[in-house]
Amino acid sequence: MADTTADEAMLAQLGYKQELKRELSSFTNLGTSMSTICICSGLTSLFGFGLVTGGPVVMTWGWIIVAFFTMMVGLAMAEICSAFPTSGGLYYWAARLSRPRHKALASWMTGWFNLLGQVAVTAGVVFGLSLMIGATASIASDLTYTPTPAVIVAIHISLALSIGFANSLGPKVMNYIMLVSTVWQVVTPFLLVVVVLAKAPIKQTPSFVFTEFKNGTGIESIPWVVLVGLLTSQFTFTGYDASAHMTEETKNAAVAGPAGIVLAIAVSAATGFFFIVGLLFGIQDYDSVISTATGLPLAQILLDATDKNTAIFLMVVNCICCWFACYSCLLANSRVIYAFSRDGAMPFSFLWHQIHPKLRIPMNANWLACILYSILALPYLGNSTAFTAITSIATIGLYISYGIPIVCKLMNPDLFEKPGPFNLGRWSNLVGYISIVWIMLITCLFVLPTAMPVTAVNMNYACVLVGAVLFGAYGTYALSAHRWFNGPVTNIGNDEDVVVVSKTAA
Repeated sequence: MADTTADEAMLAQLGYKQELKRELSSFTNLGTSMSTICICSGLTSLFGFGLVTGGPVVMTWGWIIVAFFTMMVGLAMAEICSAFPTSGGLYYWAARLSRPRHKALASWMTGWFNLLGQVAVTAGVVFGLSLMIGATASIASDLTYTPTPAVIVAIHISLALSIGFANSLGPKVMNYIMLVSTVWQVVTPFLLVVVVLAKAPIKQTPSFVFTEFKNGTGIESIPWVVLVGLLTSQFTFTGYDASAHMTEETKNAAVAGPAGIVLAIAVSAATGFFFIVGLLFGIQDYDSVISTATGLPLAQILLDATDKNTAIFLMVVNCICCWFACYSCLLANSRVIYAFSRDGAMPFSFLWHQIHPKLRIPMNANWLACILYSILALPYLGNSTAFTAITSIATIGLYISYGIPIVCKLMNPDLFEKPGPFNLGRWSNLVGYISIVWIMLITCLFVLPTAMPVTAVNMNYACVLVGAVLFGAYGTYALSAHRWFNGPVTNIGNDEDVVVVSKTAA
């Protein structure tokens, strides 16, 4: 068994006392990131989007490309996580790897973009599950029922409450749920693909799966369509920083945290490729899939390839898989809120970093996150493309927060003087530079329009919302926060042997 005393001593050197209960195993930590990535959730929600933004050729080869560059980002993050295993994760890393005059600003901007991304990605996962439940009901009614936007939003809010309740049950239940979830994340995509291929009356050709290009966007530029089509894969590969945010509750955190990040990406990459290729081979009628009455292309693929009862069964299995993803996302998100408010960076911080005295979990942060998820679903009542905007916000917000500490490390290598057990050695800088180039590309890419001509209905509002957060966060810092926010600060007291990360640090 890992020595938690050593973990607590390392946490103290980072400036924090042990407040959360440290009960999670390395496998559970891995499961948190795997469940947050959740192949079945990300790909199911955006499978139809992928079919019209480049089609099968972009979905298959784009997945491989995105998986490679995501692994580069994951490796760069894992190396930093190994040296600084704390719930604050990215915003703490940005502070530790910045010069004194830039610590507070780097930490502030990283924290807010990470919080934006965490909330948006979880809202997106919950919303996607709402659509899946609606599609399952549609299949059960022989396609006579189509859920209205109001019904989808009501399901969304109910799901947010359900994961909030489950996350309030304490670390022992959390450990059990994550163990089951990790297995479920691997079994579900294989089950769906095997059943579809076994029962499908016809199979698509390899030429269709690996070379067929489709463009239903109205955009004339093929390169533009291909780049926009990468959103399907890149949205799925988000949230793997969850392993870092759970390190204060994980045994042997300096090893388990980075291993969780890297292994989650690797396993998800292999599983996701199998899932995409298998479902593409199982498509019976491309046109019926993209114009499905169920509202979800995956549901139509299952219905066409199997039968009503089998399709319902597979959809229920998939919905359970996605519920686990929602739960895992909330775990990570609530820890970000807890850690960020612990350092006084959020409005009413004193509320959000409170720990339940018996369960030792951030209960208030948990419910704040659930409220935010519910609010983000409301625009769907007036704009059916709101979900695509949410996915873009999630991708941009998270990857900007991933990139800032990597840039800080590259610019200030002397501040990364003591790598952790997981380090890249002489490959560190190369991996870091590749990561930054990729993050810059996708940040620009996902504010582009996803359909032409651009209208108020199909506009990609991610650029507006991310810009609002950028100017809001920086404006707040420039006008006010620079006077009182000093970056991550110790909660231990005046222990002289504790490294205090502040604006005046040496």
